[in-house]
Amino acid sequence: MKKFFLTALLTASMLITGCGGGSDAPAANDTNKKIVIGLDDEYPPMGFKDDSNQIVGFDVDLAKETTKRMNREVEFKAIDWSSKEAELASGRIDILWNGLDITPERQENMLFSKPYMDNRQIVFVNAGDDQGIRAEADLANKAVGTQAGSTAEAYIMGNEALLTSLKEFKTYGDYISAFMDLDNGRLDAVVCDEIVGRYYMAKHPDKMMALEVVVGPVSEFGIAFAKENTALRDEVQKSFDEVVADGTAKKISEQWFGADLIKK
Repeated sequence: MKKFFLTALLTASMLITGCGGGSDAPAANDTNKKIVIGLDDEYPPMGFKDDSNQIVGFDVDLAKETTKRMNREVEFKAIDWSSKEAELASGRIDILWNGLDITPERQENMLFSKPYMDNRQIVFVNAGDDQGIRAEADLANKAVGTQAGSTAEAYIMGNEALLTSLKEFKTYGDYISAFMDLDNGRLDAVVCDEIVGRYYMAKHPDKMMALEVVVGPVSEFGIAFAKENTALRDEVQKSFDEVVADGTAKKISEQWFGADLIKK
């Protein structure tokens, strides 16, 4: 689902302005070894290929800055995201850093950093018109849209009180179509992944704005390591904490999203 939308996002932007024990797994952290970071390279703005076929993105920039302070060479390796745990456990990659939600199921098989960002569903409206929306309940009597198959759709469809309060609830094949209907006045609001919506908004700042209205539960992103690799996790965490403390992570977030989304 995310690949479908995010590929469309890049196209539309041009048009309109997550068990160790594998036999190959490293036994210990080699502080001179190149770090290989696995990611889905079709997930903008977290990690994707630019027009020059180079892997870029928000998480890529955070990882580059962190590994630079570790004096470690880094390689970004595109992987089959559905096989990410096997890639990590086998030692073919050292880290997963790509908008990965921390979940109890994943924590059974992987070692995580501290959370570095919330993964929220928030409300987007047309610029200059907040529709009087201050809380989730204020979506009542509004025409609301989101992407089919998204976290937002699952939450709204599963919340009968919220769903029946809406004037209209529409789903779209991608968020781009929802934002276009918002711009054309067919929707009052779009509920969207914050990182996706803010990335789009940063490209079209005069068209829409984000409201600090969270819809549904909030998850957290983390950096994942092989279950036994506490040495590498601790080394990365120390350097990443420095990137956050001196404001560099804030600047990177503002470059990609127009806002500081880093957890302190």
